[in-house]
Amino acid sequence: MTIQQIRLDLLCNARPALCLTAIGLVLAGCAVGPNYSRPTASAPAAFKEADGWRQAAPADTLDKGQWWTLFNDPVLNDLEARVEVSNQNLKAAEASYRQARALLDQQNATLFPSVNLTGSATRTKGAATGGGVSSGTTTTTVNGVTTTTTGTTTTSSPSVSRTTNQYTARLGATWDVDVWGRIRRSIEAARDNAEASQADIANAKLSAQVLLAANYIQLRAADEQKRLIDLTVKGYADNLRIAQNRYNVGVGARNDVLTAQTQLKTAQSQAIDLVRTRSQYEHAIAVLTGAAPADLTLTQATWTLVVPPVPVGVPSTLLERRPDIAAAERAMAAANAQIGVQTAGYFPDLSLSGSDGFSSSTLSKFFSAANNSWSIGASIAQTIFDAGATSARVRAARAAYDVNVANYRQTVLTAFQQVEDNIAALRVLEAEYDLDLSASQNADEAEKIVNNQYQAGQVDFTTVVVAQNTALQARRNVIQTAGARMVAEIDLISALGGGYHAGDPAPQNVAAK
Repeated sequence: MTIQQIRLDLLCNARPALCLTAIGLVLAGCAVGPNYSRPTASAPAAFKEADGWRQAAPADTLDKGQWWTLFNDPVLNDLEARVEVSNQNLKAAEASYRQARALLDQQNATLFPSVNLTGSATRTKGAATGGGVSSGTTTTTVNGVTTTTTGTTTTSSPSVSRTTNQYTARLGATWDVDVWGRIRRSIEAARDNAEASQADIANAKLSAQVLLAANYIQLRAADEQKRLIDLTVKGYADNLRIAQNRYNVGVGARNDVLTAQTQLKTAQSQAIDLVRTRSQYEHAIAVLTGAAPADLTLTQATWTLVVPPVPVGVPSTLLERRPDIAAAERAMAAANAQIGVQTAGYFPDLSLSGSDGFSSSTLSKFFSAANNSWSIGASIAQTIFDAGATSARVRAARAAYDVNVANYRQTVLTAFQQVEDNIAALRVLEAEYDLDLSASQNADEAEKIVNNQYQAGQVDFTTVVVAQNTALQARRNVIQTAGARMVAEIDLISALGGGYHAGDPAPQNVAAK
């Protein structure tokens, strides 16, 4: 017998509960199933649509900052601050994370023995019958003859009431010994799921922030177009008045009046449609900030178009700041741990139990050694035949892991696609904006020339209307393209997983006509 065995034997004789712990620590030494190693994902060395980008490395915990301040809009800043406090989707994600953490704590608890303390005190009163049996010899003399008789006599007495006490206290422990690592793999999976839930919070927050910013930009673009059309409607009303006066004095055609009316009503219809569009964006913003649509009103304001440029040399390390990639990777790790949980089903389950306590009918002598009793035991259970159920569960766990690997790789590929798409969109929209701005300036000049020609009687009113409509549409194109550039920038920020690092280029102002 080794020294370690002697010590363990002495420990078991002294205190079974400590013996239970020691045996478990000796036995729980391995964990079946594959250890997790992050699979590779296809990633380019650089982005196709931009120079100076390199392969990403995991960095999803980097601070993303208040990226919306790049747009230099106090109202937007205030609205974004409300998202984290009041958005209900974000609250749900946070509650899911707290639930995942509680499940992790629950799994951690299964590593340790379950200890319970029981005690009882019983007082019993019962009836006991008195009496007994006596024996003796009787001598009788009749007519000079003596007779001796030997016999027994039964006597009885009234019933006697007896009261007894019994006191018991016992400390018991049971332990499912994690010999094959089933519990530890379950804890590993629970921890990975909790981390995935934490990433889901970040993803929900970023999604809400991005959606709110995009809706706000679209709302302000609608405001700007509405302002532009309202000014245009005033000019069209003047055109109608002039055409009507010319017709009344016989120097203008009835067709000019009808054309001016058509032009005015079309512009008024466009203005009304912009009111509908703006209302929808305002309602969406209210919900994103956790308010009912009736509780939020955004007044029309002057819009200064600010389009932050793509920072030159932004590394693709920002890609894996994306919380959805972090969540997909953690889900993959949790699925890997489940393989070990199911693989443990091939091996026997070992449980240890023990108890130590006292039992006595006299309270004053309750803790005496003579009244002490203890027990220790172990049980083992092994499935002999389950018609392949364990094997099927292992195969299902491996298949689930393969699904998560594919999802992770697809998430990474989609992230690269979204970054490429938005870098390209920003480059194209910048060129488009310059062309729209130039076209608008040309249309304004053409409108002035045609108006002068009309007043000189060189062209008809239809030519004026065509020039005015063309100029209006060109001005609207400038606003729409500028708004699209800002939304594309927001989408790029989202694709990169949040804001930029400190020291990135400052945003540039884009004047709106």
